[in-house]
Amino acid sequence: MKIGDKVRFLSETGGGTVAGFQGKNIVLVEDEDGFEIPTPINEVVVVETDDYNIARVHTSAVLGMQKPKSVEKPKKNDDDDYDPADRPITFKAPVEERKGGDALTAFLAFVPIDTRQMTTTPFESYFVNDSNYYMRFTYLVAEGNSWRMKFTAEVEPNTKLFIEEFTKAQLNDMERSCVQILAYKREKNFVVKPSIDVQFRVDPVKFYKLHTFQENDFFETPALLIPLVENDVPRRPLVVDAQSLKKEMYAGKPTADSRQQGRGEALVRRYDDAQSKGKTPQRKTDPDIVVVDLHAYEVLDTTAGLSPADILNYQLDIFRKTLEQYKAKKGQKIVFIHGKGEGVLRRAIISDLNYRYKKYTFQDASFQEYGYGATQVTIR
Repeated sequence: MKIGDKVRFLSETGGGTVAGFQGKNIVLVEDEDGFEIPTPINEVVVVETDDYNIARVHTSAVLGMQKPKSVEKPKKNDDDDYDPADRPITFKAPVEERKGGDALTAFLAFVPIDTRQMTTTPFESYFVNDSNYYMRFTYLVAEGNSWRMKFTAEVEPNTKLFIEEFTKAQLNDMERSCVQILAYKREKNFVVKPSIDVQFRVDPVKFYKLHTFQENDFFETPALLIPLVENDVPRRPLVVDAQSLKKEMYAGKPTADSRQQGRGEALVRRYDDAQSKGKTPQRKTDPDIVVVDLHAYEVLDTTAGLSPADILNYQLDIFRKTLEQYKAKKGQKIVFIHGKGEGVLRRAIISDLNYRYKKYTFQDASFQEYGYGATQVTIR
């Protein structure tokens, strides 16, 4: 068998012209469309040759197949050194799917380049597609009240895609991020998946801590994986769901108005007791800023007998009473420390500021002084 021979496949229909060889056992068969298909040499048979006037052999009669269509020999360049085997392989193997991969799972991954220099090392970001679907994604970052597109691309099934390299100085520009995903399959039927729109916060402080980056299945080095969707369930969006918040706030409360009023009065008395004990509000050394720590262990002597909804209502009551106390002091800055946790208290506070106290301005408090779990409100 040599270059230029016409061959047919033994295990399937079709054939072509020998364009070259890969090693001793693989022959490159060029089909009618010009594609070169790597094939084991024992899976093809020569059906036509012009070598040294040897009679042309047609095995189609033996195999019961029709005579193959004539295939033009590849045109040679004028250069005598031309070798068809040097042409790039255009054959692309079909995407392999894995069992259980039809449930969408994807991550945004951050990988430190040098874990020995966590204070100075740059980082790489990747999109990880851990499913049998193609994913077209768009990576956005917030700029004030609008968004800027940072990156967009298509990611093949069960692969990861490099996005960029960045430094710690760029982390503040990435604090509020959003990823939108559209999932689909090519050249086959599939179950339609809802489009995904996930907003989340990137905590810059975590990038200074080695333990933030964990061993994982996608990288040989530790990485921070931010889940975007897992088993078809998108990450909880960074918005306040008024209905779920109301349900959580009033879960387990009596339906009778008198009992609700009595419970509310008891919580107010606890707030007054906490104030008399000097637990809240607290002042920093800066007399222009009032700091109120809303952690349950700071405002309550004990949480025994209180449900999560009771504690949340109590914390919100302190928040509202503090704003009422300082409502006449225009320009007064108040920092409410609510912690990160599950974010229920923070969402409740933001909801109040958006709907009950619209004229007040608010922002995340300085993470250097209060960490990532505090909101600063300015009285207007």
